[in-house]
Amino acid sequence: MNETLIITQDEVRELLPMTDCIEAVRRAMIAYSTGEAVQPLRDVLWLPDRRGALGSMPAYMAPSAAMGTKVISIFPANTNTPYDAHQGVVLLFETEFGRLLAIVDATEMTAVRTAAASAVATDALARSDTTVLAILGTGAQAVSHLEAIPLVRDITQIRIWGRDRAKAEHVAAQAPRPATVAPTVADAVDGADVICTVTAATAPILTGDLVTPGAHINAVGSATPTAREVDTATIVGSRVFTDSMESALAEAGDLVIPLTEGAIDADHIIGEVGAVLAGRIPGRRSTDDITLFESLGIGVEDVAATRLVYDRAVARGAGTPIAIAGTSAP
Repeated sequence: MNETLIITQDEVRELLPMTDCIEAVRRAMIAYSTGEAVQPLRDVLWLPDRRGALGSMPAYMAPSAAMGTKVISIFPANTNTPYDAHQGVVLLFETEFGRLLAIVDATEMTAVRTAAASAVATDALARSDTTVLAILGTGAQAVSHLEAIPLVRDITQIRIWGRDRAKAEHVAAQAPRPATVAPTVADAVDGADVICTVTAATAPILTGDLVTPGAHINAVGSATPTAREVDTATIVGSRVFTDSMESALAEAGDLVIPLTEGAIDADHIIGEVGAVLAGRIPGRRSTDDITLFESLGIGVEDVAATRLVYDRAVARGAGTPIAIAGTSAP
């Protein structure tokens, strides 16, 4: 019988440790930038009042012998409700017969693989002597980035900033080592070696005058062409990298807005982190470079991480098998 595994949020958490997801995402980034993975731009359906959207992110990963799509709702205002801002599933298919292998929770998958992508970029671009981490934001991505970044750099100091101090304190309490809550963005990023912007902001919270030379920035929260977390001066002053050039030029407000302003041209974006990892383009050139990773969150990362979860679920007898049509009638 053709069976499909249902893998829940709790099971994803158990089957996808951050360290392993970082390696899966690293391989996915390289595969994408070297032509071993394929994905179109994500398709986004907005509700008429723009309260929320439904996104679809299909992708194919040759090294994983898998294809899939993440279908996810995005409701930014959920930060004040019991529900996550991102909810949905990843549908994983094999590529010999097109069988649906698994239906996997996307909330936990998104939280882990997004932070893993920032960790991969940080490892590729940040200074080797990085010790100070600043997190701007207090949602699920703040917590996952607190876990991910110290896995690739020897972080000794962590600062958290958020508009709601109580939420910032809650995030700080989950840090892997002592963390302080900063009263302002300026206090959080002063002298910081790595800055992660993981907010739902639609206007810049990070300005170029606040960034210390030599810093690395992971710009994560904004993924639409009209919203941004970092200002034009930050982009102009940085060596900019991304996970997908096509996605960045179409979807990233952090970049689209400065492009529209004429402050930069497309050549200002150096290229993809996967190309840096593959040795095709240079990353950081000096200790004073400010590097910036514009994270869009791409489908090949989801497929690579989901394939890892599925294989582990099969090996461990995890997940719930269900029968879905797909076998030819006799």
